[in-house]
Amino acid sequence: MHETDDGGTSHGVFVRKRRKGIYILPNLFTLAALFGGFYAIVMAMNGHFDLAGIGIFCAMVLDSLDGRVARMTNTQSAFGEQMDSLSDMVSFGAAPALIAYEWALKDLGRWGWIAAFVYCACAALRLARFNVNTSVVDKRFFQGLPSPAAAALVAGFIWLLTEFGVARDLPGWLSWTQITWIMFALTLYSGLTMVTNVPFYSFKDVHMKKSVPFAVIVLIALGLAMISIRPSLVLFLVFVCYGFSGYGVYAWRKAKGQQTSVISTSTDEPDERGLHN
Repeated sequence: MHETDDGGTSHGVFVRKRRKGIYILPNLFTLAALFGGFYAIVMAMNGHFDLAGIGIFCAMVLDSLDGRVARMTNTQSAFGEQMDSLSDMVSFGAAPALIAYEWALKDLGRWGWIAAFVYCACAALRLARFNVNTSVVDKRFFQGLPSPAAAALVAGFIWLLTEFGVARDLPGWLSWTQITWIMFALTLYSGLTMVTNVPFYSFKDVHMKKSVPFAVIVLIALGLAMISIRPSLVLFLVFVCYGFSGYGVYAWRKAKGQQTSVISTSTDEPDERGLHN
């Protein structure tokens, strides 16, 4: 009879408690994505809005990798899921709202900070809904605009105009007042679309291990070449198309008489018993 690590005994064998820990690799990607959002905020505070936009897009790339790395290495964990949500809230919720406010929305007074807050609040609501609806949503679609794409619309617009030299004191075909209201409308659109039930294609049914025609590789190469020529313009246009594509899918399904909701396996509301006690 031997004594165990927790003070108990066992017959013939030692029984050790397994120490709980966290997986390093996927959480490194999550922390790097979080740093991208934090970096974007700091750059915006210092007036470097082009770098702020780049920080958001880098956070998007890193955010798309952490989950894939976790699945490939079989290192998924509840801690990683919570960490990912908190990182997304900073990088794709608070950061774009603060950057937009610092760049243009503050010139609109109370309307500016209201738009920024609506975006930030909708990002939080979208992430919370995503967490509770994961098991009932059709995996081929997102329920509402995903927060990284919403952040790309806001930060991409700022990055694009900053790179083209648009500023308060420079003349152009659009006045700065007009640009601030466009920023206002885009911020509200991005935020509110996150909390709609409009279906946006998730690309989760695209399998990288499957063979594809040679033309697909050529198209990918052409796409990368176009991005390298003018990253801010091409990436912004891509996310503008994606940001409005959900309404096209919704209208198409509605016209065909198909189900527009992406809730595929259950019609029940998320279980909220005990949350409001």
